[in-house]
Amino acid sequence: MRDLVTGIGIALVLEGVLYAAFPLAMRRAIAMALSMPANQVRAGALFLAAAGVAVVALARHGLG
Repeated sequence: MRDLVTGIGIALVLEGVLYAAFPLAMRRAIAMALSMPANQVRAGALFLAAAGVAVVALARHGLG
């Protein structure tokens, strides 16, 4: 449970830093996502979730 809360906290920090550092680019990204079909957004989100799982697995278990 501690790892889950830590991960959520890190995600919030990264998102906050992105919005603070690049507010116009983040607005453009949101507008682009809103204009995309739901299936395309879903596919991208699933890809990012799988990539996140892979990164965590590599961090936990090493590269070999």
